[in-house]
Amino acid sequence: MRYIKDLREGEIISEIYLCKSRQTMKTKAGKTYYSLVLQDKTGTIDGKIWDLNPGIQYFEALQYIRVDGQVSIFQNNNQLNIRKVRVAQEGEYDPAEYLPCSPYNNDQMYAKLLNLVESVQEPHLHALLESFFVTRKEFVKAFRAGSAAKTVHHGFVGGLLQHTLSVAQLCDYYASQYPLINRDLLITAALCHDIGKVYELSPFPANDYTDSGQLLGHIVTGVMMVRDAAKRIEGFPPVLARELEHCIISHHGEMEYGSPKKPALIEAMALHLADLTDARIETMTELIDKSPNNLEWIGYNRFLETNVRRTSKQDPAKNGK
Repeated sequence: MRYIKDLREGEIISEIYLCKSRQTMKTKAGKTYYSLVLQDKTGTIDGKIWDLNPGIQYFEALQYIRVDGQVSIFQNNNQLNIRKVRVAQEGEYDPAEYLPCSPYNNDQMYAKLLNLVESVQEPHLHALLESFFVTRKEFVKAFRAGSAAKTVHHGFVGGLLQHTLSVAQLCDYYASQYPLINRDLLITAALCHDIGKVYELSPFPANDYTDSGQLLGHIVTGVMMVRDAAKRIEGFPPVLARELEHCIISHHGEMEYGSPKKPALIEAMALHLADLTDARIETMTELIDKSPNNLEWIGYNRFLETNVRRTSKQDPAKNGK
């Protein structure tokens, strides 16, 4: 199989990919064409069908399709100009080859998350974490398989678990460096900050916004989930519940980025910074990983608001080593 990340300009290919989306568009001259997003486990590529000839058989989004075409470059990204399409038959493809997955072992990540759950000493917060990450088997299954975003960062199977674990580990470090931080509150907030994404995004292969995701979003959904869980725990301190809710509500940091409130607690600020750090570093990591190895300047990214460059590799011989 020719993976998307390995495609190079000028290549002519005949390969099966998952059609993640299909839109019918028109050129400025009024000619109809199809705009696709094709996917395998290594990434996505923009596809264009400019000529709707008899070789373009009927297909729909979320079907596996065999495409014949040539790779070109558009705005510093690969694009596939497609000449023929047909729906792939069962047995021609392995679905596991088409779902992007975390590079880290899911079982090992989950074990580390459970260790963080066990490290929380405050009994009400500990009980709340266990109610999500130990007791609710269906939630745990969806959480471990889900993504943390549709496209921006961690948009792969296991991405939600990977992102949550990274944020919680960063928060654990912050708590070790700044004694004023309430570690139990911060770790609980970190582990729960994105639990609403289980319901904001649909399972793969769609990985698209649900009605709940569109109407409420993961922050509001997550706060509702935490509030309901806290109510079921006898004697849960109202002040502690409110502080935990605030950390989740404010973890995007700014109202323009979706947080109803800005961080007012030191734990909320630490969570916001950890979330931002992991999101930005992962975004750059994915950009670099998906770009050709010989490309230094990768291009402008609107989420990072900067032109991204690959770090140069130093020659030890030139440095006297």
